[in-house]
Amino acid sequence: MVRLLVGQKTEGSLGAISMRRSTPVDRASASGSVAFLAAGVVGALLYAANLSDHLGAALFGAVGVGTAVVLVLGPWWHRAVPRHPWYLLSAASTLFLVGALVRPWAADRSGLSALAADAFTVPGYLLMIIGVGGLLRARGGLERHAVIDGLIVCLGAACVSLLLLAVPAASIQGRPVMVSALAGTYPVFDVVLLLLLVNLAFTTAARRPSYWLLVGMMTSLLLGDLAYAIVGLFGTLSGAPILDLPFLLGFAMVGAAALHPSVVYLGRAMPLPVQAWSWPRLLLICPALAAPFVLIAVLDQPTSVERLVPAFAGAIMVALLLVRAVSAVQGYATAQRRYEHHATHDPLTGLPNRRALSREVGRLLRRAAAVPTGIWVYFLDLDGFKMVNDSWGHDTGDQLIVEVGKRLRALVPAAAVVARVGGDEFVVVLSGSREEAITLAERILGSFAAPLQVGGIEVVVSTSVGLVGTTVAVPTGEPTGTPDRLAYDPDETTGSSGGWGGLPTAAAAEQHDAAPVTAESLMRDADIAMYHAKAEGPGKWALFDTSMRDRVRDRVEIEFALRHALAKEQLHLVYQPIVELRGGRLVGAEALLRWDHPVRGAVSPLDFISIAEDTGLIAAIGRWVLDEALRQLADWRADGVVDDEFWISVNVSPRQLRDPGLPDSIAESLLRHDVPTGVVVLEITESVMVDPSAGTDQVLFELRRMGVRIVVDDFGTGYSALGYLRRHPVTGVKVDRAFVAGLGGNPEDEEIVRAVVAMSSALRLTVVAEGVETPTQRGVLETLGVVLGQGRLWGGPVRPHPFAERWSALAVGPDGAGLAVAPDGSGVAVGPDGSRLTGGPDAGQADSGGSNSQ
Repeated sequence: MVRLLVGQKTEGSLGAISMRRSTPVDRASASGSVAFLAAGVVGALLYAANLSDHLGAALFGAVGVGTAVVLVLGPWWHRAVPRHPWYLLSAASTLFLVGALVRPWAADRSGLSALAADAFTVPGYLLMIIGVGGLLRARGGLERHAVIDGLIVCLGAACVSLLLLAVPAASIQGRPVMVSALAGTYPVFDVVLLLLLVNLAFTTAARRPSYWLLVGMMTSLLLGDLAYAIVGLFGTLSGAPILDLPFLLGFAMVGAAALHPSVVYLGRAMPLPVQAWSWPRLLLICPALAAPFVLIAVLDQPTSVERLVPAFAGAIMVALLLVRAVSAVQGYATAQRRYEHHATHDPLTGLPNRRALSREVGRLLRRAAAVPTGIWVYFLDLDGFKMVNDSWGHDTGDQLIVEVGKRLRALVPAAAVVARVGGDEFVVVLSGSREEAITLAERILGSFAAPLQVGGIEVVVSTSVGLVGTTVAVPTGEPTGTPDRLAYDPDETTGSSGGWGGLPTAAAAEQHDAAPVTAESLMRDADIAMYHAKAEGPGKWALFDTSMRDRVRDRVEIEFALRHALAKEQLHLVYQPIVELRGGRLVGAEALLRWDHPVRGAVSPLDFISIAEDTGLIAAIGRWVLDEALRQLADWRADGVVDDEFWISVNVSPRQLRDPGLPDSIAESLLRHDVPTGVVVLEITESVMVDPSAGTDQVLFELRRMGVRIVVDDFGTGYSALGYLRRHPVTGVKVDRAFVAGLGGNPEDEEIVRAVVAMSSALRLTVVAEGVETPTQRGVLETLGVVLGQGRLWGGPVRPHPFAERWSALAVGPDGAGLAVAPDGSGVAVGPDGSRLTGGPDAGQADSGGSNSQ
């Protein structure tokens, strides 16, 4: 039972991941990115061709300005997060552009004027490094393993850059010290840039176009700086336009990256586990590790600085390798613990799952002798949880599960184990006495009376609890710590002695009780007790006893036997006559399903119909019943046993009515057996009208359009209401036997039947009284206006042959006499007034059950 009190439905999903789908706008943006890249490449090539100074400056300015603009507009248009790194890259591009345009002028100046270009370029590098670092930080890219591997590569590159580029550039004579110092600084920027590039490569799993374009931009900058560093070794601060080609290409690529729709993924968190040293990674790391030692070997007469730098870099590399190894081991251990936790705990609530629970119960059972009271297992299942999911969505359902787990954990003792073992199923395990266990069961049920706060919604949900425990007394000769039996009811039953063709139930129970108790058996028995509690209604608890297990075993055996019975034609139909009260004329019959098991004998429909409903077998059984009843009716019509107005009544289940193929199936059977639709009556229950569905209503109206009649069986026992009858295409009702039994002695029953007749008359519905057994009941029904009756007064359910013999011999006597069955079971003829006549034919093989259940 669930009551949703106040609140609003929440949107979203716990732990949901947003997924982008390609849209026309995205495709247009991708095309714009390609166009910008193509235009930038063309502009860069024209600039490198050095057609004229003015054209070159205009092309350089156009590419640079365009890049600075799209670095702002692209991420804003695609709603990339975060955006500030792109704004920093835009500012860096602007500074690079100004520095490049100023550099030819500054190259011919002296003093501080010679540093004019560097005044823009150096801050540009700093902004670019901060911007790319911001992207890495936003996407979780600054992982320890990637930083360490990047540092190893950068140390190797730094050795080469410092000793072969920076130191020689700073040592050039004949120019200001500041100029030489700055010339040696650019290789340092390149090392940092390389570190960012390696981190980006080592921490990206999904490499989309914007990623490759950004990597291309950084690679182009490295190549351009390398070219200028080589030229700087000869004391030149500027060169031919071809040296600026990598920078222009970098402009074009970073602008295209900002315009492409995949730019949104560059800033998304993408944490990765510790990465292995794959071959691509080793191709970067191994040369870096070898660089210091190669430099020591190739440098001719190295200075102290040239010896110190490789040695220092090599020592740091060794230390980084050790840190990397320790980090890998720690990462593996952390991942192992995380995986183990995930394997043994529910990801939604964080509670132990079935695997961890089985392990804990097994541990308790192994030390059962040390537990002075017993081990108790509670199996909880929320009542009506599906209603919460259907009404408020699975997000609310997930939050409800979390809150239930918290409430249970706070309610039970700290030493107890609380686990989630299914969608809305929880298990509690603890040690204690029987009284303590029962008290806790009551407390658990009571705790669910208080509303649960779920995202602003107050939800009241009840639970059904199954409880099972173990004894601690160990019989002589039994192994210590092995409970000899489950101890709840000292007078527990062992089931019936019959079987279903396999092991007899009592023997099976005895064999089961002899087996040692395990964690799985305890949880299974608690589950059985929970379903027993749920059958009693919501918010109940039940203590397990072996009779519950026997009933479950019987149910499973019945299901398998029923499947076998359907295939082996062990099912058959019996027919009970429906007659006119006045005169006793036969007008129809109800077809009833019976099962004769080769071992158990006759099985009551009350024992197997509900199982057929739950397992879905009712659909196949229902089709067979309808086809068999129509076949029998066709035979009777052909043999003259019944007239053309005789109709056959068949029960249909709610599950059958939800099948949209039911009308076609009935139409096919009618055509095959050449039976008109007007002589077919389908009996439905009141629950079909009370809890309808669009599919059920459509099937009912389609059947009525075919001409099939529809009557409500057992009318008056459920939600009898005029509104239900008016909204559905029913043609009649059958008054339940519970009201017919009291006629002639209970005025209340008489008034109920009178009201049913009046309501049916107003709606032009036929009325059939069920369970008519005495002439007195027949007389009262006739007085109340009931026209048709069914019951043992005219005969119980019988097989087709006895039915044909009885009613073809004396369907209607010359004075209106009909056939009935006396209380002692002998066949007698009954006059119109209910008096007995002599000479009635033998009643044949009447079914002693007489049940109207299908």
